[in-house]
Amino acid sequence: MCVGCLGNYFPDVHKYYDDTMEALLRSDPSLKRNLVNNVFAAMTFNLGPQVYTRVHLDHLNLAFGLCAITALGKYDYKQGGHLILWDLKLIIEFPPGATILIPSAILRHSNVAIRRGETRYSITQYSAGGLFRWVRCGFRSQKDYLAAGNDLTKEYEEWRGGYKLFSKVLDLRPQS
Repeated sequence: MCVGCLGNYFPDVHKYYDDTMEALLRSDPSLKRNLVNNVFAAMTFNLGPQVYTRVHLDHLNLAFGLCAITALGKYDYKQGGHLILWDLKLIIEFPPGATILIPSAILRHSNVAIRRGETRYSITQYSAGGLFRWVRCGFRSQKDYLAAGNDLTKEYEEWRGGYKLFSKVLDLRPQS
């Protein structure tokens, strides 16, 4: 499970998540991070023993956000457990111990079942889009924010441009 993957490959998205988490934690001292230094608000453990998913979108996650999926278990990743990204027409071998970051709210995804007698588990880390809206609306619902006479036009434009926080390949190359 790669807690630092988001910061390594998507530093601007990581900062947005971290800033939001810090604001939430300051606003309510009863809240705690699920792992030290983790910017994802939620984590799901799928304990199988033969975890697989049907084609789906995680539509409640931040639209331009990323989800970290880690595969665990003992299975032949050449025969099963593949990750399918339907909209990209990709089938990816996904061995035990591998982690991938995907925009799960906008990319339909699933994975292939494994063979009888094998085990596959997964850990998924993500953040609900509602948490980001809650913070942007001053720690209140969008409905209450608008009822107070506020306008979300600027925020909508920023959210629509959220993909601009994604890294480009050139951003990830080591500087010489």
